[in-house]
Amino acid sequence: MRVALLTYSTKPRGGVVHTLALAEAMARAGHEVSVWSLGRGGDAAFFRPVDPAVTLRLVPFPDVPGEDVGARILRSIEVLGNAFRDDSYDVVHAQDCISANAVPGCVRTVHHLDTFSTPELAACHERAIVRPRALVCVSAAVAAEVAGGWGRTATVIPNGVEADRFAAAAGPAGAAGRRAWRDRLGRYVLAVGGIEPRKGTLDLVEAFALVRARRPELQLVVAGGETLFDYRDYREQVFARATELGVAPVVLGPVAHADLPTLVAAADVFAFPSTKEGFGLAAMEALAAGVPVVTRDLPVLREVFGGAASFAPDPAGLAAALLAEVGEDRRSAGRALAQGHSWDAAAAAHLGLYGTLGAGGAPGAGGTVVRSFSAEPRFMPS
Repeated sequence: MRVALLTYSTKPRGGVVHTLALAEAMARAGHEVSVWSLGRGGDAAFFRPVDPAVTLRLVPFPDVPGEDVGARILRSIEVLGNAFRDDSYDVVHAQDCISANAVPGCVRTVHHLDTFSTPELAACHERAIVRPRALVCVSAAVAAEVAGGWGRTATVIPNGVEADRFAAAAGPAGAAGRRAWRDRLGRYVLAVGGIEPRKGTLDLVEAFALVRARRPELQLVVAGGETLFDYRDYREQVFARATELGVAPVVLGPVAHADLPTLVAAADVFAFPSTKEGFGLAAMEALAAGVPVVTRDLPVLREVFGGAASFAPDPAGLAAALLAEVGEDRRSAGRALAQGHSWDAAAAAHLGLYGTLGAGGAPGAGGTVVRSFSAEPRFMPS
């Protein structure tokens, strides 16, 4: 089968991680897979090496000084759409609203839903749910939101996880890397995903002030954060509140792919206070490394993590959970949960779905309407 997977960026965001891992797993299964993406800001490669069995099609997308978010969204759709060639693919599968708008009528994955105030972005997300021939969701909770908001049935295919890579970082092979992070940072609570409203960073700062009152040796470390959007106002709000509370977050920014597993494995606890998620891949990676996970109490995260994580609704609850002792039983449950999510299984499920679709991704007789979009949000029309 010839498959095109489309994503909007080469940066290490959840939907991009998903795209590359899925493409590699499909290639291992013997299929011909191409990944199409915008090469933003002169990027000529993805954030990590990609299996050479996968064909990469990067479309140049230079920065435009002073361009606002709405204009960037429209230009992204136009540039990717103009560059994309069908090449007789059996399936075209988009992983975000930008690529789904660029190539209408594709299959799309809806990673999570949110609300946007930028008109161009809101319209992009609306079209990317309504127009695709078929939809995939990475959790049943998000599929239920799609059904309730748009009356569309999505196929649920959970993410895979590179569990062995993160488990190895927690073992003897990762000892030097863990030691290097501890020497640099001390003991720390880790959050991955950057500083942005959806990641609940402000609540995490509030919670960490309570944690430091009991555990003054702990640092708050925030990694990641590549995004299309301008969150400068929110970042300023977070840092101002942190100063008021006497909290000094260590902000690492993007961390090299090779270094991320030991950063995760060296953490005392992994904080995941997101207000919107579709699956929680970063938290699942922490579980694979045997690190306790504390997450916001959301239906989707209850579905995905069950008894392997601690849940809290607010900063006080997050603080209490971050301070709680976690026994080996829960750590073992987390490792087992992560090991149960493989990219090969996710690829097999996708390929099975593709087999029910007609040429170009159209649903066949009795087929499910499927489509795909990335770690981006939902817009409900007023």
